[in-house]
Amino acid sequence: MKPTLSICSTPVFFALLLTPNVVVVAADSPAPQSHVVARSHPYPIVDTAQRRCYDNSREIVFPKPGEPLFGQDANYDGDQPAYRDNGDGTISDLVTGLMWQKTPGQKVTFKQAIEGAAVCRIGGYDDWRLPSIKELYSLIDFRGEDIDPQARSAAGLRPFIDTHYFDFHYGDPSKGERIIDSQCATSTRYVSTTMHGSPTMFGVNFADGRIKGYPIGSNPRRGEKTYVVFYVRGNPDYGTNNFQDNGDGTVTDQATGLTWLQADSGTLKAGDHRNGKLNWQQALAWAEGLEFAGHSDWRLPNAKELQSIVDYTRSPDTTQSAAIAEIFACTPQRNPAGKSDFGSYWTGTTHKRLGRGDTAVYVSFGRSQGWMRDPRGGMSLLDVHGAGAQRSDPKAGDPSQFPHGRGPQGDVIGIYNLVRPVRGGEVTVRENGPPVEPHTLPPRGRPGRPQ
Repeated sequence: MKPTLSICSTPVFFALLLTPNVVVVAADSPAPQSHVVARSHPYPIVDTAQRRCYDNSREIVFPKPGEPLFGQDANYDGDQPAYRDNGDGTISDLVTGLMWQKTPGQKVTFKQAIEGAAVCRIGGYDDWRLPSIKELYSLIDFRGEDIDPQARSAAGLRPFIDTHYFDFHYGDPSKGERIIDSQCATSTRYVSTTMHGSPTMFGVNFADGRIKGYPIGSNPRRGEKTYVVFYVRGNPDYGTNNFQDNGDGTVTDQATGLTWLQADSGTLKAGDHRNGKLNWQQALAWAEGLEFAGHSDWRLPNAKELQSIVDYTRSPDTTQSAAIAEIFACTPQRNPAGKSDFGSYWTGTTHKRLGRGDTAVYVSFGRSQGWMRDPRGGMSLLDVHGAGAQRSDPKAGDPSQFPHGRGPQGDVIGIYNLVRPVRGGEVTVRENGPPVEPHTLPPRGRPGRPQ
């Protein structure tokens, strides 16, 4: 039986009015704020909130400028997340100017999620909408930790959303769900298809810290998939880029204040093989050492910065291009299936996984592929998550050790990815972080150097 649409029901609304506003701040959390942050750009990028530094396997003492592994996410301090609980079932994001639904209701289908916005009256407002992928991704918080997809308990887990303000629930195994079944719907549809031609929308999973393409049609065997919904209102310009070609090989997004390299590491023939493909530590070093267009303050972008330049109206299948505006150059490549495609790009953001810091976030500007078992028992390589997905790769190692990928959809493991450096924005260098947890200190060797 299909679930009824009760996301914004009156009983839920009045229950929210009676909920006390209690905020608990963790040791590595930014201080809570109640005032609106002055916005100098219509599309401010909220910091990922990552406060700890990692090598290729574990947390480390903060590396200093010029040391190995300097330049990762936590070394740079951007617009910190800042929320206000309005006490009426809504949460105001004081950086982006967006207002959010605090408590999602029961899961609904994609069609119901679209229709539900028109009847939502939380907080007394009638202009709620289903968020775009860029709006919803503004909430992701990389203090979270990825989990084992086969886990049966959510005890001790930390999701990728600030639960001091937003109500969040992992999937319920007693209902036949996996712990990671907390996928959130957005209004952004993939302009191509995933799997075997399935219509797809991009969603954020705050349980495992990823953007993936999810099916929006009916499955003959499983019925129609349902999703968590956080409705949003305000700042209609959020997520809209305004690129300016500076005429010197750089592009400034006047909406975010960030300046990007117009080409990528492939065009500049970075790396030992001069093909632009680097592992994570090499990517950090290359971006930090880059001098281009009269500037030497280039860096590896964090996850939110890089995702901000994805163009979800473009894809290899529909525009024969990467999922990025035409003003940028992307190095073409052949994917493992031999098709003309485009690559994945590293970020400086560690994707903490199963207690380890050995993976980092990347964004797919080409097909986001995975190995899936076909009806004959063989393995097929498919676009499983769409151009514009955000996943993660091991920071180092040999890709050949993952012949059929990793994870529930057999995510292709690249390890050697491309780089598009960034500079500018309201970013400062942070040289110190919270104390390293004792059990994560490297047992030997220089702090910050992989063992």
